[in-house]
Amino acid sequence: MSAPSYNPANVERFSGFSDTYDRHRPQPPAILIDVLTQIAGIERPALVVDVGSGTGLSTRLWAGHADQVIGIEPGDDMRRQAEAQTTAPGVRYQPGSSTATGLPDACADIVTASQALHWMEPESTFAEMARILRPGGVFAAIDCDWPPAMHWEAEAAYDACMARVNAINRERGFTREVRKWAKGEHLGRMQASGHFRYTREVVLHHLEMGNAERLVGLALSQGRVATVLKHGITEADAGITALRAVAQRVLGDDPRPWYFSYRVRLGIT
Repeated sequence: MSAPSYNPANVERFSGFSDTYDRHRPQPPAILIDVLTQIAGIERPALVVDVGSGTGLSTRLWAGHADQVIGIEPGDDMRRQAEAQTTAPGVRYQPGSSTATGLPDACADIVTASQALHWMEPESTFAEMARILRPGGVFAAIDCDWPPAMHWEAEAAYDACMARVNAINRERGFTREVRKWAKGEHLGRMQASGHFRYTREVVLHHLEMGNAERLVGLALSQGRVATVLKHGITEADAGITALRAVAQRVLGDDPRPWYFSYRVRLGIT
């Protein structure tokens, strides 16, 4: 049996909570469709490929805006959730990774990696993206800032929870096999790869609604949080209980606007 084309620890990090992920994570902003199609010089893509597609939040965005949309996801749990949530014609999912999509050369107009590139080995990923994109095609690495802007106390409580979870993972060695690449270095690595004739970063904004329950759900949708809970750490010790109390006090049950900031790193083949 050949070795997997991805780090199994990175995939396992996102198993077992796909329903929570799909329910609470944001969908990329719709304006992304206009931006990427304009840069690709095409009104309607023949094929959009979404690598690391997870539960399909970033794949479903393209339903009706491309002839075909393919989500590439190595995790069975996430991929099954995506298939259950997607009924639009022309959208499908298949196993694979960012380094071995299983797709033909020069087949795609646009390739996206939403909230995912930092889990992918850069050099071989960029080579595969360049291989499956047609000349003049666009690769877009899409990341949002956590948490969204909604209330300073709730944001501070979220940050404190993540800091606590990070400390537990580090002290207990739960993530010693996990490999992660800094998001802030994506653009520099894309430029240095030699696979893109032009690169740049754009910043987009997106509005969604959320309340206390969703903020806690957003925390529970983070792989680092799921990891400590899988290892038997209680929600109280992980800081989830404290986050829930602050979120309920300052956000309550009524949805309010949440402002997400997205950083999109673009590479043109």
